[in-house]
Amino acid sequence: MAKLIVALDVPSPADVAPVLAALDGPVQFYKIGLELYCAGGADVVRAVTAQGRRVFLDLKFHDIPRTVERAVRSAAQPGVELMTLHAAGGRAMIAAAAATARACPPDRRPRLLAVTVLTSLGEDDLTDLGVTRAMDDQVLALARMAVAAGADGVVCSPREVARLRAELPAGTLLVTPGVRPAGADMGDQKRTATPGEAVRAGATHLVVGRPVLSAPDPAAAAAAILRDMSA
Repeated sequence: MAKLIVALDVPSPADVAPVLAALDGPVQFYKIGLELYCAGGADVVRAVTAQGRRVFLDLKFHDIPRTVERAVRSAAQPGVELMTLHAAGGRAMIAAAAATARACPPDRRPRLLAVTVLTSLGEDDLTDLGVTRAMDDQVLALARMAVAAGADGVVCSPREVARLRAELPAGTLLVTPGVRPAGADMGDQKRTATPGEAVRAGATHLVVGRPVLSAPDPAAAAAAILRDMSA
């Protein structure tokens, strides 16, 4: 069954414990992104894993291969199960990162996810970036390259999941942000779907932030998402 990951998109380490307490039970997997990691560093990761929670470290590495290779080695620690890098960094960068991840001790070995096209971008944004392929084709091309280079999976919007599930090798992780319950505010996301739609399309992990964290009852909001995923 697909896993629900709640994004710890909070400004400081002091905000983490209340979220973990509010969601104790329905949620065991959390994403730590740039905002929180810049505020608290590796100590934030340790604080979350010390509570027995699983961590998706979403720092989206994108640099020359040697720098990314060293960053993966530095960021890998017990409890970090998933880690991101940009597919746009290229085949050599992804291969170097994957080799480093595989060389980590078993308790510190993350599974690498290549970010294809951010869910905040639309077709017009690709044109601005000089990309002439359609969105689906661009996502598929980056995903194929990344998996061939050694990535364990990709990050994509829910709208591309079905095509990637059909085109990529069995067992490829498909992690989808841009998930919004029916009727929820889209925020800065442009390519979205409901939790149930994402799971039916073949997603393995759903990343949800504001619809849970901003809800009057975060635990109830998470439980509703899990019910939609199960159904």
